[in-house]
Amino acid sequence: MRFLRQSLVGVFLLSMTLALLVGAVSMVRDAVQDRISREARVPPVRERVFAVNVLRAEAQTLAPTLTAYGQIESRRSLDLRAAVGGSVTELAPAFEEGGQVQAGQVLLRIDPSDAQAARSRAQTDLQDAQAEQRDAARALDLAKDELAAAAEQAQLRSRALQRQQDLAARGVGTTAAVEAAELAAAAARQAELTRRQALAQSEARVDQAATRTARAEIALAEAQRRLDDTTIRAEFSGTLSGVTPALGGIVAPNERLAQLVDETALEVAFRISTDQYARLLDANGALMPLPVEVALNSMGAGLVARGTLARDSAMVAQGQTGRLVFAGLDQTRGFKPGDFVTVRVAEPALENVFRLPATALAADGSVLVLGPEDRLVAMAVTLVRRQSNDVLVRAPDLAGREVVAQRTPLLGAGIKVRPLRQPDAGQQAAAPEAPEMLELDDAQRARLIAFVQGNTRMPAEIRQSLLARLQQPKVPAEMVRRLEERMGG
Repeated sequence: MRFLRQSLVGVFLLSMTLALLVGAVSMVRDAVQDRISREARVPPVRERVFAVNVLRAEAQTLAPTLTAYGQIESRRSLDLRAAVGGSVTELAPAFEEGGQVQAGQVLLRIDPSDAQAARSRAQTDLQDAQAEQRDAARALDLAKDELAAAAEQAQLRSRALQRQQDLAARGVGTTAAVEAAELAAAAARQAELTRRQALAQSEARVDQAATRTARAEIALAEAQRRLDDTTIRAEFSGTLSGVTPALGGIVAPNERLAQLVDETALEVAFRISTDQYARLLDANGALMPLPVEVALNSMGAGLVARGTLARDSAMVAQGQTGRLVFAGLDQTRGFKPGDFVTVRVAEPALENVFRLPATALAADGSVLVLGPEDRLVAMAVTLVRRQSNDVLVRAPDLAGREVVAQRTPLLGAGIKVRPLRQPDAGQQAAAPEAPEMLELDDAQRARLIAFVQGNTRMPAEIRQSLLARLQQPKVPAEMVRRLEERMGG
């Protein structure tokens, strides 16, 4: 009975399992069929709207700024070279690197002993030549007197011969007397010729003496010039650079001793492209006298000078391109020849241009403007100038339109946007705040000056500029902070 009961329970459980399995299969089949027979429902699609920054384009008259980099140079500089060799016997106190000298000041003397001896010899030779010239003049006078006496004697001998011939013709004289008179007359004429030859020699001696005197004067002038060359003077007021000789040192002829630079006549030389150069020319092809601003920024110490375009190079150097332009500078306090500076040239004003961010202009020369229903429209523009992060463009229908300030690959014509208004393109950016200035106490100022003077790794021109700024009553806070960071303070 127990076996039968367990068998019946097993059969019951098996049948229930099969019934549940069949029901599950039926439910899965009905669900799949229902899913297949159901129509697909597509959710409603919404158009994507991008938020963009827009600004209003307004036509303006703007003066573009041409930015370039150049080097400060002096319009007047002079190499001081030794015309003669020798040992240095005297140096001026200001004959040192950075020394300030005045025009005509004696800078250096080279041992003049040899030059003085040569001048004395030349002067003695000149005295000999002058004495010879005086002696030749006296000999010439004597030769003239002797010629006159010989001529007078020849005339007497000629009259005596004529008298003997007259006597012989009357039969009173003898032939021997006539011949003797003829011989005497011939001897007198020969003596006259000899005196004439002596006179010619005396005249030649006078000419030779004059030539010798002229040569002696030239030799004396040359000796004096060599003596003068032993003293080197300043041709104009300026500053010395590259000083090499020392007291007692030996210098060679034509050796460069120093360079004299006029720091009051500075200019900047900078190279620009040919297109930029063409924009600086007037109708006659001459360089316009446009205003120039030169800036030197280093360690927070900013130096600024202003000037005017002066000239351009006559030819393009080998291996170079563009044009080399020079601008004269005014009030160049703190600038030194050799400074690498930033040059900004104010170009002639452009009319009817639009100032836009550079990110608003596409590579194909178009901008996106806001159209009806806040959809973007592509508009072609003409690029006139690039100004740092902005561009100056022209377009006939751009005035008053709202332009997308920053273009992205997701934006294009026909896309709906949500505009975020920005200030108009014609509004000028706010002026930058003036740098913060500090008043230093004596101890802090002395500590900073000592650090700058002791920093040998710092270029000389930057060191001089920093020292000049530290001497002022107020010093830029940024410069003080950087110096203290280097000092470890």
